[in-house]
Amino acid sequence: MEEFLNEILLIIRSSKNNKEKYNELTQYHDSDIADVFTLLDDEEKIHLAKILGKEKLSDIIAYLEDSEDFLDLLKDEDAADVIELMDADDAVDVLEDLDSEDREKIIELLSEDAKEDVKLILSFEKDQVGSLMTTNFIQVIKGDGVKGAMKKLIEQASENDNISTLIVLNPDETFYGCIDLKELIIAREGEDLTQRVKTNYPTVYADSLIDDVINDLKEYAEDIIPVLDHEEHLLGVITSQDIVELVQEEAYEDLNRMAGLITHEDEKENFFGSIKKRIPWLITLLILGLLVSSVISAFTDIIAEVTAAVLFQSVVLGMAGNGGTQALAVTLTTLTQDDDINRKKVMKMLGKEVAIGFLNGVILGAISFGIVLLFLVGKQQPITSNGVYNINDCLLVAMSVSLSLVIALIFSSLLGLLLPVLFKRIKIDPAVASGPMITTINDLLSSCIYYGLIGLLFGLLI
Repeated sequence: MEEFLNEILLIIRSSKNNKEKYNELTQYHDSDIADVFTLLDDEEKIHLAKILGKEKLSDIIAYLEDSEDFLDLLKDEDAADVIELMDADDAVDVLEDLDSEDREKIIELLSEDAKEDVKLILSFEKDQVGSLMTTNFIQVIKGDGVKGAMKKLIEQASENDNISTLIVLNPDETFYGCIDLKELIIAREGEDLTQRVKTNYPTVYADSLIDDVINDLKEYAEDIIPVLDHEEHLLGVITSQDIVELVQEEAYEDLNRMAGLITHEDEKENFFGSIKKRIPWLITLLILGLLVSSVISAFTDIIAEVTAAVLFQSVVLGMAGNGGTQALAVTLTTLTQDDDINRKKVMKMLGKEVAIGFLNGVILGAISFGIVLLFLVGKQQPITSNGVYNINDCLLVAMSVSLSLVIALIFSSLLGLLLPVLFKRIKIDPAVASGPMITTINDLLSSCIYYGLIGLLFGLLI
């Protein structure tokens, strides 16, 4: 909030000593303090870092938009100390923003434990679950009594703040289950804790693809999800916050694909980077657009004969595109919420979309028939190239528009369903089928339907 930013700035620039400033600054949220960095010059940033100290700075730096710029102001040893105090996953995020030379230099300055955690997470590809995990968790061993488990909790809580759920390992360090902190607190001394452990607790393998497990992860309202290797050893955990951020990122990616971007683009993207991400899809759509034009050119004789037909081409193409986009939105939502789309579900959805497309087409066709007919009759202009006004020609054009909408909306609804389902089956993100692609394909089909009907009704294709 802006009032907080002004207050924080006043504290930083006041004449109070650093201890007083620290005590006042720590009353604000880390995110608010991070926002202030953009308003400070380099000298003030270094001064603020000195006030906060490395431990507090490690909490704040994860919120910085340009953390790499700030780290450049610190000595390598100081930067390494700050990163070492961060959660491993946040530390990796910060390190990945650095150039490779600075990254390796700082990693080498980390303690062995921190270096091991960072290198473990960096060993996984960006699309794998392991790249998202953190080593911030509390673990106990099966067989630990209430007293023993409490002792380990207290020992580990100073360095790990994900304490709501404790992970229980077997003596051979393989995963056994999880226990809620509440269950540990209410357990009586001498009680067998294994009775309170959830042994069927959800887990995920570190090398699993994020896209393959994201829907399952969303279903669990757990604070943490353990991440294992294939020998069932615990490597780390994914927190609920990680899952929320992952879902948001997936939504952003879908929006980008719906806009015709091959990968995510943000406001910090440089000029040529933005062009690189946009141009491949635009070239593809250009080719499809030219294909639509070539299809329409095949009906030039019909257009030359029934000149008024061109007036309503955009109506048919536009409504078909809208109907397809609506069906697509529903299908993408279904696919996002349910990974298990089998043949039975597809057939059920297919029947529904056909019915919806047909009824929408009938309603819109009836409305358009009346409006088109009134428009043409009101204009009292010739419909065909013979230059003679004929009300029967008006009726035929109105009927062509009306029937085209019925047929085009049925096909566009089918496309809105079948394209993303097909892409899902062949392991391509269904969102790729959205936006410009489905609109262009609908234009192609709708053009054929509309001018084909004009040709048939006016006897030009016989």
